[in-house]
Amino acid sequence: YYSLAAVSKEVAQKVSALARERMGGLQSITAEPQQPRVTLVGHRWDTACGELRRFLARNQISFNWLLPDTADAEAFWAGRPAFDGPVARLADGEIMENPAVRDLAIRLGLQTRPRGTEYDVAIIGGGPAGLAAAVYGASEGLRTIVVEREAPGGQAGTSSRIENYLGFPSGISGDELASRALQQARRLGAEILVTRAVAGIDTATHDLHLDGTDVVRARSLILATGVTWRRLGIDGFDRLIGKGVYYGAARSEASATHGQDVYLIGAGNSAGQAAMYFSGHARSVTLLVRGPSLGDSMSHYLIEQLRMRSNVKVRLRAEVQAVHGETHLTAIDILDKTTNEVSRHECGGLFVFIGANAETEWLPADVVRDQRGYVLTGDDVKKAGGWSRERDPYLLETSAPGIFACGDVRLSPVKRVASAVGEGSMAIAFVHQYLAHEKARR
Repeated sequence: YYSLAAVSKEVAQKVSALARERMGGLQSITAEPQQPRVTLVGHRWDTACGELRRFLARNQISFNWLLPDTADAEAFWAGRPAFDGPVARLADGEIMENPAVRDLAIRLGLQTRPRGTEYDVAIIGGGPAGLAAAVYGASEGLRTIVVEREAPGGQAGTSSRIENYLGFPSGISGDELASRALQQARRLGAEILVTRAVAGIDTATHDLHLDGTDVVRARSLILATGVTWRRLGIDGFDRLIGKGVYYGAARSEASATHGQDVYLIGAGNSAGQAAMYFSGHARSVTLLVRGPSLGDSMSHYLIEQLRMRSNVKVRLRAEVQAVHGETHLTAIDILDKTTNEVSRHECGGLFVFIGANAETEWLPADVVRDQRGYVLTGDDVKKAGGWSRERDPYLLETSAPGIFACGDVRLSPVKRVASAVGEGSMAIAFVHQYLAHEKARR
């Protein structure tokens, strides 16, 4: 551009004018609010309404949420059905009373059933590892399908800001990263099923049995189911889940925390990122840490960012002992392990980010796991005596030939978004090798 400008000022002026025009158009597009595809009316503490809101938010579907019996609801939707549960109105005017999540997904055009009869690779889980595998599999000509129980993105999709992901100098939110990967996978031809759980797999045929009657037939499988937050054993805790108590970030609740004091349990990056996010909405954010410091479990940049936020507090050696509330959470009891004193605090939201469990109980016994449920692969399979083929297992191959594991569900000391993406792409390379080997055996 500068070389061109030095030769022809007239051309440079035209290019500059065109650039300004394009930038202005982009600014007007970003400034214009997106029209909601769904208007949802329901009580804040209604479990079904909360599930619908989280589904819409996680799948990045624009929606309006209105509380019933308010002026806003009456003004926006006069004469709505007199129904106690959540009611959804779609952009085309269709009204759904207390819709199931999958029914709403179907009405919104999301894919919930396989279109093909057989696939080269079926991927269970749509987190960073699963989406990376989908992108590489589809781009390399494999018939690829992803089965996701909730929404693409996994736990990483709930991160408010990932600051240390390569190539994003200003950071990137988890849902934006997931959205880009999802668009990329679909553009390349991968099918993405949502709101579908895998009830079981056949390790001999690689068939996936979905909840319901659908069966996905595949020549190879990739397990990318990730992990879930470890459950707290506090009396009455489970009763308030979705009613002020949440596992993970639950970013759809952020707007409801205005003027509230919220508490987060955890000391890792996920907890730190959530604290930064909620500090922009809540009156105060308190991070409850069981240990004596954050330095061993949280990245330095996050610790420094938390220190800069005036409405964020960190309480070390602190634990939640009890939760209170009838219809929803109202207060928590906190134990100070240094003084052994217990104090009660009003609480507008409690978000839990402790540990992780691999949910692999549904896998058949011939997929070998460790005592915590993490899937063994490669050399670990051989050491455990779980390999029966003459050839060695591929690096990411499980004890069941042709079934691979990547990301957090795999037994590995590294739990990072970048490593999950790397493993997902690497799994496709091993799928190619496996399919070629099986073809040569016939």
